[in-house]
Amino acid sequence: MSSLIVLGIIGIVFLILVLPSIRVIGPTEVGLVTKRFGRKLSPDNPVALEGEAGYQADLLMPGWRFKFWVVYDVEKHPWVQIPAGKIGVVVAQVGKPLPIGAKSAKYEREINIKDVRSFMGGVEAEREGKKVIVFGQKGVQRPVLSPGTLLPLHPIAFLVITSERCYGKPIDPDLRECYHKGSLNCEDFGLKQEWLDVRIIKPEFRGEGKIVDMVGIITTLEGDPLPPGDIAGRLEGFKDIADAMAGGKGDSDLIELIIGSKNQKHNNYQDFQAFLDNGGKIGLQHDPLLYGAYNLNPFLIKVEAEPMLVVEQGEVAVVKSYVGLPTEAGKVGEEEFKFGTIVRPGHRGIWNEALVTGKYAINPHCYQWEKVPVSIINLNWAEGSLKAYEWESQLSPIDAKSREGFIFHIDLQVQIHIAAKEAPAVISMVGTMANLTNQVLQPAVGNHFRDKLQSMPAVMFIETRQLVQREAQAHITSELEKYHIETRGVYIQNVILPEKLVEVLTNREIANQQIDTYKKQKEAQDQRVETEKATGTADMQKELAKAKVGVGIKTFNAEARVQEAGGEASYIQLTGEAEGARQKAIGVGKAEGYKAQVEALGQESTAFVNVVTSLSDKQLKFVPDVMVSGSGDALGGLAGVIMKRLLGDQRKEKVEEVAATTKK
Repeated sequence: MSSLIVLGIIGIVFLILVLPSIRVIGPTEVGLVTKRFGRKLSPDNPVALEGEAGYQADLLMPGWRFKFWVVYDVEKHPWVQIPAGKIGVVVAQVGKPLPIGAKSAKYEREINIKDVRSFMGGVEAEREGKKVIVFGQKGVQRPVLSPGTLLPLHPIAFLVITSERCYGKPIDPDLRECYHKGSLNCEDFGLKQEWLDVRIIKPEFRGEGKIVDMVGIITTLEGDPLPPGDIAGRLEGFKDIADAMAGGKGDSDLIELIIGSKNQKHNNYQDFQAFLDNGGKIGLQHDPLLYGAYNLNPFLIKVEAEPMLVVEQGEVAVVKSYVGLPTEAGKVGEEEFKFGTIVRPGHRGIWNEALVTGKYAINPHCYQWEKVPVSIINLNWAEGSLKAYEWESQLSPIDAKSREGFIFHIDLQVQIHIAAKEAPAVISMVGTMANLTNQVLQPAVGNHFRDKLQSMPAVMFIETRQLVQREAQAHITSELEKYHIETRGVYIQNVILPEKLVEVLTNREIANQQIDTYKKQKEAQDQRVETEKATGTADMQKELAKAKVGVGIKTFNAEARVQEAGGEASYIQLTGEAEGARQKAIGVGKAEGYKAQVEALGQESTAFVNVVTSLSDKQLKFVPDVMVSGSGDALGGLAGVIMKRLLGDQRKEKVEEVAATTKK
């Protein structure tokens, strides 16, 4: 009986004292031990290292563990597990206090946060050749827990903040209240969920599906202050630029140094302790992040995605630098150029060398740039025209008034060209391409046409449009040369005339066209007459040709007759002269013969003898076959016959002479 009682008592003791003291810790859990009795802890330390009452430094690991429940209380807490694509920020609730002004705990590489005793009690380390004891510090720890981390961290010593939940048990009264309500999250620590994601810098879709290259602009929330006058921190400042200039490096080499990042010295801000050890300053950072995934502590680093500078073909980027060496040290062209300040790269001011085609990871908060087209730019003062650049949007048709008060709307195109080497000077004078359009081109172009049209009649402007265009080009060329800009052409594309003027000009043109029509009709009639004449002439060509041939023949015949007559006249003349000479000689001979005959025979007998002789020579019958004589005198009858014959011969010769004269 007594044995049963003993066994019962043992069983009761086991059930009351031993069984509750057996703790089963799961495979991904830790047991937080709280000692109920013992020495009191210091007010600034919630974890006991020497067996004091309160939260104990040693955790119960997974498995079956025994802790006498009367002395110890055990709470189960999950291991810290960081999901993929997330980070965890560790906040230490134990350790040495932070130095004045510090916002996060200095990271000592010899300290392991899994070992609370070494974190709180210190670890021996070597610093600058000396042995020192380093301690963990309270507050935000600079390293973050990377994705996939699984750690059995002390839930009182450390809080771990993730985007999904918070691990650990806060000792701050305000946080403890949220903890007990089950609502403790990252926002209670002033963090947004997206800040606890792995930060990825990548191209983004912006505006109508356009892919934009991005860079990550860094702002650090801890570090020494920036030097006076600086707006952004750069490791070692711009000492490398000064050294390069002293070594005779060119502008292109200076640009490469500036664009070149120093982020490798601190693993792209992921090793924040290395960033501070290398002289990193608080505030905006000069060197941005490029494409990649980064584990960045949101308590220490803010990231802002900004478009990368992309310079396309046919343009350059003029850089305006707000950081760098003093302006005076790098000023160039002071004697030749007095508008603005142009400096060598690495100095504050407008760089004298523009960036050419490419992609540049430069901080838009430290540098601004103005893209300047270096191809021919077509600027259109016209409604509905295609605007290649945003700064063209304010260009509109030019409104001008003629001398008579007619208002014209002029569509104009101006072609300009800016050389790449002249781009910094242009931007230094005008500031932006928008200013170039609004403050230089608009007045130079618009006022010229307004003044020109105001000084001349509307009709003259229309009639001398080409001359006005040439004068406008000369004027605009002269004006833009002052800004190192080349004018390639000025073209009046369209002139919208007032309705009343259009009506007058239309009526005038109709009248002119009618005059031209009448002239053309007259010319047509004249041409018709000529055509008819030509047709008649063509129709009579055969007869005309025949007549011409006949005229030719008659002309030739007449000439032949003239020649023949001339020859015959000459012949007759010569023959007559010869005959006259002969007759003269014969006559002289006869006269002498007659004289002798008269002396010998007497005058009548000589006459008779000569008559008879003449008749005989001509074989004429001087004795008729029938003699009729009224007087019976045969000689008298013969004489009559002879006289009759002589008279007949004279008439015949007279007829022949008249015929010959007529022929001539």
